[in-house]
Amino acid sequence: MRLPGRLSAAIEVLTDVETRKRPVSEALKAWGLNNRFAGAGDRAAIGNLVYDALRRRASHAALMGSDSPRALVLAVAVRDWHEDPVALSNSFAADSHAPEPLTDDERDRAVGQLPDTTAGHILADIPEWLAPSIERTFGDNWIAEGQDMAGRPSLDLRTNTLKSQRDRVLKSLARFGPAETAIAPSGVTMPAGPRDARTPNVTTDEGYLKGWFEVQDQGSQIVAALAGAQPGEQVLDLCAGAGGKTLALAAAMANKGQIFAYDSDRNRLAPIYDRLKRNGARNVQVRAPQPGALDDLVGKIDRVVIDAPCTGTGTWRRRPDTKWKLTPELLNQRVGEQAEILASAVQFLKPGGTLVYITCSILPEENDDQVAAFRAANPGFASIDPATLWQSAFGAELPLSLATAQSGIVLTPRLTGTDGFYFNALRRE
Repeated sequence: MRLPGRLSAAIEVLTDVETRKRPVSEALKAWGLNNRFAGAGDRAAIGNLVYDALRRRASHAALMGSDSPRALVLAVAVRDWHEDPVALSNSFAADSHAPEPLTDDERDRAVGQLPDTTAGHILADIPEWLAPSIERTFGDNWIAEGQDMAGRPSLDLRTNTLKSQRDRVLKSLARFGPAETAIAPSGVTMPAGPRDARTPNVTTDEGYLKGWFEVQDQGSQIVAALAGAQPGEQVLDLCAGAGGKTLALAAAMANKGQIFAYDSDRNRLAPIYDRLKRNGARNVQVRAPQPGALDDLVGKIDRVVIDAPCTGTGTWRRRPDTKWKLTPELLNQRVGEQAEILASAVQFLKPGGTLVYITCSILPEENDDQVAAFRAANPGFASIDPATLWQSAFGAELPLSLATAQSGIVLTPRLTGTDGFYFNALRRE
């Protein structure tokens, strides 16, 4: 397929997303099944167009004067992929699969600039109702944070130190041009390419099949390292999900001690069994959700890790459709769930134990506000100095821009080149 046909396909996929209210991944998969003539390169390009359109939906729509799928895709082609609008429109006339040629108004708008009076939430490409929250977190830099959150993410991997070393992983994936991550000591990264660049399929690599590495954003690797799990400890991963951080904890503990991996959703937990086997993680005991599943752990745990259910605002680069679906009601629901999980975690800790609270959110309601409320209700807990934790994990000083008012740590694409994460460790005194 040539670019005009790919643009037309992207418009079709976005229309499907809007009319059927389904996730982008499902709409792209359905399009691929219905158009089997399209090769892997075509599908990757169409996916990039669709995701780029959603990442900058607010600013694209403001510039084009419309948030229709056509307007958004044309804006991506000109603003993000740097196509000349006149040449692009001329190419449409020679391709039977192309959209209708650009109108004079579309051509003028696509090369225009947003006025200085444009609202901040449009410049930041975030929902208007979230602007006060994000400004509260990042102050004068909130628009820049939103803009970086609208970029493409890198592909990051964590070397599984139970089976391999980073140099071996870099050599195994040399054809993809990997590099060491800037902060995570065992991480490998492959920056996102421009336009129709394809993301490397590393899960077919020999190293992956042998358990040498896991796909894991550097931010997730950082917070797992900050959790500070030590060999020989008893650790409860209370919201283990598919096990990404569980595996990182197992490697940090060198398979010594015990990790209890639990999740209230049996379906989320299902992938963990195969991943544990492939990674050679032998100190993990999976606890499926059932009455009394954790009763024997009360008062016995050195470290409870809560990778809390959240709005996922930190993953907007990877799942930009969720940015525009988030509602105040859903945020309130997540805040309530987090408070309940934090309260329930206390019973498992030994005196002097550590409660680790993590979210993939950039919203203060789920982060500093949540920790402040927990400490007010549990005066026996105090946050551990984040600078000390950072020095211990990475042998470097904590950048001041990452520290929060409640002794937490925030990660973002702009600050750390990672997904958005929040971390806070609280010791039971």
